[in-house]
Amino acid sequence: MDIREITPAYSVAPQIDLNDFPAIAAAGFKAVICNRPDPEIPPSHHAAEMQKAAHAAGLVFYNLPLTHHTMTAEVIAQHMAYAEENTPVLAYCASGTRCTVAWALGSAAKGVDISEILTKSSAAGYALDALRPSLEVAAAQS
Repeated sequence: MDIREITPAYSVAPQIDLNDFPAIAAAGFKAVICNRPDPEIPPSHHAAEMQKAAHAAGLVFYNLPLTHHTMTAEVIAQHMAYAEENTPVLAYCASGTRCTVAWALGSAAKGVDISEILTKSSAAGYALDALRPSLEVAAAQS
């Protein structure tokens, strides 16, 4: 498991396994956000199965699959609401990139400084500099 902290309240990871949930809970996380659509993964790791394992470990589980087509302002706002409801939270997808992009766009929409967003993302291993124009749009629309 490769957990990468973006902020003390929000971390991301590439695909996690059903057996990872006890360690996630032991690490102090309160919730997990699944940003990975079921068609990308084998049935053993579909959101319903992951949710059962998360609940068994005492974690809140949110399923919000993200693709380039579904990453709308409304979906980003829902992602941020989930991320803020039970912290600290761990979000996962295939590589952690979609989770980081969702956090970055949501943070920009909330008025967080874009340079700070890019610095935190980069420190976690996600270079989002090419996303700056989209972050500026999100910030302007807030």
